[in-house]
Amino acid sequence: MSTLDEKALSELWDQHMAAEFGMKDVEKILATMAPHPSVNHVPVMMGAIGREQVREFYTNFFLPQLPPDLENIPISRTIGQGRLVDEFVARFTHSIQIDWLLPGIPPTGKVLEFAIAAIIQFENDKILSERLYWDQASILVQLGLIDRSLPVLGAEIAHQVIQPVQPMNALLQRAHKR
Repeated sequence: MSTLDEKALSELWDQHMAAEFGMKDVEKILATMAPHPSVNHVPVMMGAIGREQVREFYTNFFLPQLPPDLENIPISRTIGQGRLVDEFVARFTHSIQIDWLLPGIPPTGKVLEFAIAAIIQFENDKILSERLYWDQASILVQLGLIDRSLPVLGAEIAHQVIQPVQPMNALLQRAHKR
């Protein structure tokens, strides 16, 4: 459990995100992390456990494979009991190989939009773990790799998270038309 207050936890996470997406600086990323950190991209089981493996993951996979037009759109942040939960939408063009998200799938040139929930755990004023969740089926639908007749949706999920005015229950309505 961290001794930092909620504002300090939020600021530490913001520093971490700036080091990842702005500076792309592995040493600055690791400076925000506990001695034995972990990163887990849950839908694809990509990431690392332990400082050297986390360094290798960021150096060889994550940072070099960040899409150049990546935009993270913040939705909500909840902080308490040594944890932070960030909800955001990622939007970018699949213009490069992104093995930490789509292992083995070559660039398609398609724009992807999907919601992410990040659960960050703190220990002794540092980030102990990052667990990121997203709907992998939504991404595969957007790439045309999953049959649209299956009960999955694409970018409309992210659109609804950003601005909750989209019609709901589309899958239910589609199922009853069959």
